Amino acid sequence: PPAPQPTAPTLLLGLRTPPTDPAPAASAPAAPAAPAFAPAPVAAGHPGAFPEGEFPEGYTPTERDLPVINRGDTVQVPVAPEPSAAAPSPASTEGPGPLYVVGDVHGYLDELVGALRAQGLIDENGGWSAGNARLWFLGDFTDRGPDGIGVIDLVMRLSAEAAAAGGYCKALMGNHELLLIGAKRFADTPVNSGAGTATFQAAWLLNGGQKNDMDRLQDVHLQWMSRLDAVVQEDDHLLLHSDTTAYLEYGETIEDVNDTVHEILTRNDADEVWDLFRKFTKRFAFRDEAGPLAVRELLSTYGGHRIVHGHSPIPYLLGQVGTEDGEDSVPVVDGPHVYADGLAIAMDGGVTMAGKLLVVSLPLDD
Repeated sequence: PPAPQPTAPTLLLGLRTPPTDPAPAASAPAAPAAPAFAPAPVAAGHPGAFPEGEFPEGYTPTERDLPVINRGDTVQVPVAPEPSAAAPSPASTEGPGPLYVVGDVHGYLDELVGALRAQGLIDENGGWSAGNARLWFLGDFTDRGPDGIGVIDLVMRLSAEAAAAGGYCKALMGNHELLLIGAKRFADTPVNSGAGTATFQAAWLLNGGQKNDMDRLQDVHLQWMSRLDAVVQEDDHLLLHSDTTAYLEYGETIEDVNDTVHEILTRNDADEVWDLFRKFTKRFAFRDEAGPLAVRELLSTYGGHRIVHGHSPIPYLLGQVGTEDGEDSVPVVDGPHVYADGLAIAMDGGVTMAGKLLVVSLPLDD
């Protein structure tokens, strides 16, 4: 049976229109006309980038103008000023290096490179420069933005370079990884969405799927995404992609959850993968009055003293779409969003809606 609906309005993977269920329509709408740009040569410094002002063939632009209302019951923590080019590396010489987390990227490769450089994690050529620092991506590498495969290629390369330098660069599985895997594996195969018949292909297109990404998707990308963990504890932080308690349905320990997710992807059953995708698409469990209780349930089960997540854009957590008097405002994201009695940190800065791609050092100074 379909999962109970949350009390807060749900959004189809963070899109502007709030449906009542994350399951998409049975068939995909006609894709908007794409700008007739030919793929540009790879820019120096990072793989797969496109020159400023140009987009790959098949890129489907998405809305970047979300209006919000400030809820007044939460706080944003400003990110430290960007270091100069001569700033020292964040690496230390003994013990575990500093811990960094990255919010949802959604194909915005240039913004990612700029944010990583600002924190001293990569150099001007796009190479790992942080020594034994620890870097975690919270998932959602593709869809909506122009170069999701370029993002995955960069993260895969940095993972190897960081390991060679004594640090590491790792990533969690987001719902968009599940969506892209499903679109590639199952395409138009009908699945039981819980609210009728749907397909992964339709869902992928409805949620910003980019033809350019699908054309460049290789087995190595699929294998890498399929092996990503869903939950991890790093220091006192419980890292996960989605602000949902659905993880509890997949195991009572972090290891159990990750093993179960990997087993589901290995079995390659379309309905089972769809159900996993649908549950990891849920959001807002940590918001409003019941939020702290939901966070504590996850922390008491899996460990840690704070949850750090992506998935729900901070502008949505801060307010509502539109204003009471009909005047729209532009989202302003200065840093991560601390809420749920200080127990949760939201990291999706809303780069797809003119927000900010966040790369932050933990613990926060708040």
